[in-house]
Amino acid sequence: MPDLTLLHTAEVHVETFRALAPEAALDQQVRPDWLERAQGGIDAGLRAEIAGAVAAADGPVLCTCTTLGPAAEDAGAIRIDWPMMQEAARTGGPVLMAYCLESTAGPSEALLRRAFGACEPELTCLELGRHWPLFEAGDSAGFAAAIAEDVAEALAAMDFACVVLAQASMAGAAELLRDQSRVPVLASPEIAARVLLAEHMGRA
Repeated sequence: MPDLTLLHTAEVHVETFRALAPEAALDQQVRPDWLERAQGGIDAGLRAEIAGAVAAADGPVLCTCTTLGPAAEDAGAIRIDWPMMQEAARTGGPVLMAYCLESTAGPSEALLRRAFGACEPELTCLELGRHWPLFEAGDSAGFAAAIAEDVAEALAAMDFACVVLAQASMAGAAELLRDQSRVPVLASPEIAARVLLAEHMGRA
């Protein structure tokens, strides 16, 4: 039985989680077609496929795609950004949330507000879609550097309590930003791996 089953929409996340959890038994499934199909909205067919993958898994399931997160959560999976949003709520606002895909903006904001509950996160959204072609081209270093540069510029212009990098694919920018700023920069893969594996190992 795997410690964790992961549903990805990009192959790059496989190595990310191997590095984050080298001791864990991970069942990593990659479905880039799901993200492509979800850009026009998640229809009943796609929702059923996601639910089927979650139901077939043995043990806890983590969905690493923000766009698919709500559908995966409905099927019983854990959304990769939920532990991150909870940490942001513990830190407090104002929050700078950076994202690239428009399809992630709504789910990410709704989840952040859920984590804050009755409190107002004082949210500022930073849309960075122009950098997404770098990720699609496999230029992970260039993508991370471009994200970090724009987020650093926003941090210089306004005061924030924390930064939320809404998509798992943006995590590479976190380390670059931490070298430049004292503002906490939250990336979902490392937080989710730490929290979920600790919970699973504790129950094992």
